[in-house]
Amino acid sequence: ETGKGPVRTGVTAIIPRGHDSLNDPVYAGCFSLNGNGEMTGTAWVEESGFLEGPIVITNTHSVGVARDAVIAWRIKHGAADTTGYWWSLPVVAETWDGWLNDINGFHIKPEDIFHALDTAHGGTIEEGSVGGGTGMICYEFKGGNGTASRVVSVAVAGGGDPGRQKTSRTYTIGVFLQANFGRRSQLMIAGVPVGKEIPGEVYKSASAEPSSGGEESGSCIAVVATDAPLLPNQLKRLARRVSLGLARTGTISGNGSGDLFVAFSTANPSAADPNQVTHSIETIPNDLM
Repeated sequence: ETGKGPVRTGVTAIIPRGHDSLNDPVYAGCFSLNGNGEMTGTAWVEESGFLEGPIVITNTHSVGVARDAVIAWRIKHGAADTTGYWWSLPVVAETWDGWLNDINGFHIKPEDIFHALDTAHGGTIEEGSVGGGTGMICYEFKGGNGTASRVVSVAVAGGGDPGRQKTSRTYTIGVFLQANFGRRSQLMIAGVPVGKEIPGEVYKSASAEPSSGGEESGSCIAVVATDAPLLPNQLKRLARRVSLGLARTGTISGNGSGDLFVAFSTANPSAADPNQVTHSIETIPNDLM
């Protein structure tokens, strides 16, 4: 019954530089594989090349309360100057959890967003049916939040000069996914179409709205984070590559799917500092991405 539950929803918060560097934006880029979804604040990310605050992910009908709560939290936790003035265009994204959650009961409150922001941490994080991923369905199995990460080396062999030594730098790249997409029959693991061998169609289409008629309507929010020094245009290229990873699992990004991705780099701190006329920026050449 609407307003009474079941309540199977939540909030996930990602703070790029951590709580101690809230006023130090990061270079960022975003990409929409299919736009039947919402990720607020991306017009300014596209325009400025910076992500200026946290990323919050919740359910479709709680985007508004989450956005307002992020602004309130930012005002409380470090304004732009001593007057207390602060303006913000928060990045808040969503996926639809209405199969498992009383989504029209509006159970997400500002306190839930405050808690997610206050308790966000580095290191090993909680995955699965937690936070914004609580009510997710993926390939008609229980979905949720998941991560993958790699340590990569970028090397240059001396530029053809025998007198120059090979140089190498190591960086980390991580991907966070709120997974809410796919029909079971589409599921592929390591290139094998295993979903076709697992009978049963649980919800006609994973996470699809009841009115969809069983069409592909699931969604996916992806956040790519790296310490590699990439510029906004390079980060947009990186965000696009999430599409290739999703395709390897079998999904097709249907008309009703909201597949929205954002990538950011924690390199180049203070690049947005308005108190410096010029900045020295480090970046990786496109050929070495």
